[in-house]
Amino acid sequence: MSKKAVCIVSGGMDSAVAAAIAKKKGYEIIALHFNYSQKTQQKELEAFELIAKDLDAKEKLIIDLDFFKDIGATALIDENLEVPTEGIKPGVPITYVPFRNGIFLSIAAAVAQKYYADAIYIGVVEEDSSGYPDCREEFINSMQKSINLGLKDDIEVKIEAPLIHMSKKDIVKKALELGVKLEHTWSCYKNSEKACGVCDSCRLRLKGFKEAGVEDKIEYETRAL
Repeated sequence: MSKKAVCIVSGGMDSAVAAAIAKKKGYEIIALHFNYSQKTQQKELEAFELIAKDLDAKEKLIIDLDFFKDIGATALIDENLEVPTEGIKPGVPITYVPFRNGIFLSIAAAVAQKYYADAIYIGVVEEDSSGYPDCREEFINSMQKSINLGLKDDIEVKIEAPLIHMSKKDIVKKALELGVKLEHTWSCYKNSEKACGVCDSCRLRLKGFKEAGVEDKIEYETRAL
């Protein structure tokens, strides 16, 4: 019986590389994507479809989480809040979506139960991120314990976060090693046509490509780096 991994694939670079690592390790991929009323929802969905195809995903699930719009409190969703473009600053930024990864992992656990998957892969990055609290290793470890307490006794799921201590430079290099088509991924928080090049996510992505000595093939309005 083949082993299965539920891979949370946002459409971004990190989740695509994490899923490719699962594929390399011999897992059948169950690609899981969430629409949560984010400003770049359509672009991320398009990226997810490309990545799932690249992964030759065994199953593909797209789940709508409209309630995030009711919660708001983040510039990724609320039209009244501007996505910051002045560079990364200390503290938790306004682009943090409250407990998003906790909610995503909880749903991924339910999907894992359905398919009797062995692992959940998530592309969180602790050391080179925007400072989101739900990207910390301590949080991921805590979620794994709680998830397994809540699943049936005939399944135990490991949460794999293979990028958690990597820099964006290392992630770009890993993508090249695995043959990940980074031009199929989308990182921008602000735009859905050309990436803005100045939001936190674009800055981190561009920094990674620059330090890795590789040209990013997606189009940008401007480039902060």
